[in-house]
Amino acid sequence: MEPPDAATPAEFWESLHQQVAASPWELRVNPVLAAMVGDLSPGAALDLGCGQGGDSLWFAQRGWQVTAVDIADAALQRVNERAAQERLSDRIRTERHDLVDSLPSGRWDLVSAHYLQSLFEFPRARILRELGEQVNRGGMLLIVDHGSVAPWSWNQGATIPTPEETLAGLALDPASWQVLCCEARVRTATGPGGQTAEVTDNVIALRRTA
Repeated sequence: MEPPDAATPAEFWESLHQQVAASPWELRVNPVLAAMVGDLSPGAALDLGCGQGGDSLWFAQRGWQVTAVDIADAALQRVNERAAQERLSDRIRTERHDLVDSLPSGRWDLVSAHYLQSLFEFPRARILRELGEQVNRGGMLLIVDHGSVAPWSWNQGATIPTPEETLAGLALDPASWQVLCCEARVRTATGPGGQTAEVTDNVIALRRTA
């Protein structure tokens, strides 16, 4: 799958998700999310950059109330279609936000930011700090980044920060957050053409304490 030729982030992601919706790529939960969150009691979850909805559907199937956020209407339409097919529409609400000029509003037991990375200029640290303020006491902020460049990725040669560098860049108040995990994890991933490769996930999990 080729990267779309688009002038703005909204156009880029809209075109990309139209491509993905037409592809046979399997919809599935991100494995780090399942490992980190599987034992938590269900609550209110915010799924940032929800894409086609693999994580959102996984949450809903386990009793969470999910707000699924993306910049692309094509992605949100796909989430709503899948939720209706699986009779989970009462547990999933979709909202369109670009996260630069508009953010979701609420109180969350979990904010999940899986691969919330962009080829465009993007104030990610500010966004995550602001949304972290919406996390309930005892709730979790879970950030999972690409810690390596897969063979099928577009950004070959990209410089990737370490988990520690990303955590430091968030500038969160240590009196209000407990670091549960800050590490790089290696796994075998499957690309859009069915090819496999070892990739690294940078995993940062924090619990709101105050």
